[in-house]
Amino acid sequence: MKLLNPVIPPQAVFADRLEAVVLDWAGTTVDFGSVAPARTLVKLFASRDIELSDSEVRRDMGLPKKEHIRAILSMPRIRDAWARMNGNPPADPEVERMYAEFIPMQLSCLAEYSSVIPGVAETVALLRERGLKIGSTTGYTRDMLDLLLQSSAREGYVPDCSVTPGEAGSGRPHPFMMYECAIRMQVYPMSAIAKVGDTPADILEGLNAGAWSIGVAGTGNMIGLTHDEFAGLSEAERAARLVQAGAVLEQAGAHFVIDSVSRLPPVLDAIDSLLEDACTQEVSID
Repeated sequence: MKLLNPVIPPQAVFADRLEAVVLDWAGTTVDFGSVAPARTLVKLFASRDIELSDSEVRRDMGLPKKEHIRAILSMPRIRDAWARMNGNPPADPEVERMYAEFIPMQLSCLAEYSSVIPGVAETVALLRERGLKIGSTTGYTRDMLDLLLQSSAREGYVPDCSVTPGEAGSGRPHPFMMYECAIRMQVYPMSAIAKVGDTPADILEGLNAGAWSIGVAGTGNMIGLTHDEFAGLSEAERAARLVQAGAVLEQAGAHFVIDSVSRLPPVLDAIDSLLEDACTQEVSID
């Protein structure tokens, strides 16, 4: 297993092994392809007569949803189109109105795209067998996340704790949801935690917290297709999309990139080995 980025979390020398894994939701553990938020945002902007491209709607995925809407509105093409239709660029009051509309639209869409990604429940069970605690962070609100928690529990996936941006004071790429997970799970130092997610925002959340960051290339936002749609591609097309998705996550700073959560155990073995070596040598390896 290759370590992609050699910048080890600064407290790594103080942790002798991993104690917890913090998993993202859409595109990582549920909703293969992170379809629900993308399609809801497309519908929201279409109600303003603005057609979003797939790259526009997915560029800032992983942020809290209000900030995601704000980020889309700040794109030059979107801002200029808005100004042509409305006479002025979009301002904060419109962000608030669009976010208020987004919430019920997203809630009505989540049930359709809430299935646990294949292999997640089984892999989490293996992680618990090795003594790891399981946390989760998201860009969703608590109401949205509660819906996913109920649905995923029926399919065998129940994290030990789940944190939303509103409960931590801020969302990704800030580290505060990670800190809240650490508090609730009673895990320290942060280098004893691995953050796993499918967006650059997930990677930065982990890095900013001083944790290990593992990117998921094959089931999430970088792929942007349902399980059946992705399976329907040719082998060459699937391979090309995986390479492209992995490159984006590596560029964001991921220590490791995997295709899916089911590929996580060997990566955790590699991290434990790095931590053991650091403790044995009693020197910093950052």
